[in-house]
Amino acid sequence: MVDVGHRILIFETKNDWSQTMLRFISGMLLLCNAVVVFAATSTPAQTVPSEYEEVLKTLDKKGDFKAGVLKVNIPRNDLRITLQGFPTPTPFGFGGWIALTKTANGSEVMMGDLVLLQDEINPVMSALLDNGIEVTALHNHFLWDEPRVYFMHVHGTGKAADLAKRVKPGLDVIGHVTSAAATPASSGGAPLDTQKLANIIGHEGEQSGAVYKITVGRDDLKMKEHGAIINARMGLNTWAAFTGSHEDAAIAGDVAMLENEVTPVLKVLRRNGLDVVAIHHHMVEVTPMVIFLHYWGRGPAEKLATGFKEALDQLGKGSDAHEAGR
Repeated sequence: MVDVGHRILIFETKNDWSQTMLRFISGMLLLCNAVVVFAATSTPAQTVPSEYEEVLKTLDKKGDFKAGVLKVNIPRNDLRITLQGFPTPTPFGFGGWIALTKTANGSEVMMGDLVLLQDEINPVMSALLDNGIEVTALHNHFLWDEPRVYFMHVHGTGKAADLAKRVKPGLDVIGHVTSAAATPASSGGAPLDTQKLANIIGHEGEQSGAVYKITVGRDDLKMKEHGAIINARMGLNTWAAFTGSHEDAAIAGDVAMLENEVTPVLKVLRRNGLDVVAIHHHMVEVTPMVIFLHYWGRGPAEKLATGFKEALDQLGKGSDAHEAGR
C-alpha cells in the first residue's frame, strides 16, 4: 500500500510539474508573439538629427523623429472642447502639428495642420503668408463643437532652420487672439450704389431683394467633363454678394482659383481686411484642379468692392487656356 501510494504521489507530482512547464512555455510563446507584433506595427523613435533639434528649439515645441520625418506637436491643450456636450480630450482630434522631411536635393518639405478658433484663423493666416508659408486648406473637422474649431493646412519648402523661423510667427499667434466684440449693423445710411460697385469691379451684377450679387465665370479654363462644358452656371465662377448700406456693408463670396493663384488671392484678401472662411475643392476628377475659397468682410461698400476687385485681378494672370475633359 505504501509503495502504491508512493508511486501515485510521484505520478501526481510529475503531472503537476508537467502542467507548470506547459503553462510556462505557453506564456513565453505569447510573450514572443506580442514582441513580434509590436515590432511589426511600431516604428521606433530615432535620435533627432541636430538640424531638427534646432527646429524644436526655435519653435519651443516638443516632437520626435521617425521614418525620416520630424513631427512637431502643437496640441490645443488650452481648449476644453465638447461635441454635442460630450467632453473630448485633445488627442481626440485637436492635436495640431507640423512635419518636415528631406527632399531629393537635401532641402525640406514642410506640411502641417493647425487647430484654430474662429478669431485666430485670419491673424494666423496673415502671419504665415507674410513670412512665405502657404495656406492650402481651411475647413472644419467636426460639427456641434463648442467652442467652434477650424483646421488650417500649411505648406512650405526650404532649409529646416529657415522654415522654422518662417512658420514661428504664425504659431506664436495661436492662443493669443482676443475675440472681437460683435458690432450691430448701423441703421439708416445711404443705400448701396450698385452701379458704382459694378464700375469698380468691372462687371454688372443682379439685384435680389436686399442683396446685389456679381458673378464672374472662369471661361478661360475651358473646363469640360464627359464632353460637357463646365461654365459659370455649373459652379465654375467667382462671385461677390453685397448687402447693407453704402457706409456699412457686408460682402461674402467665393473665388475659383488654379493652384498657383491661391496664395496671391489670399494675400490680397487679407491685405484688404477681408476674412477667409474656407479653402477647399468643389469638384473632383477634373482638370485643371480648381480650388475654391469663401470669404467675408464688413465696411464701406466701395472699400469692400476694391478688395474683391484686387483678388479678381489675380485670376488668369499669364496662363494659357486650359483644356480639360474626361
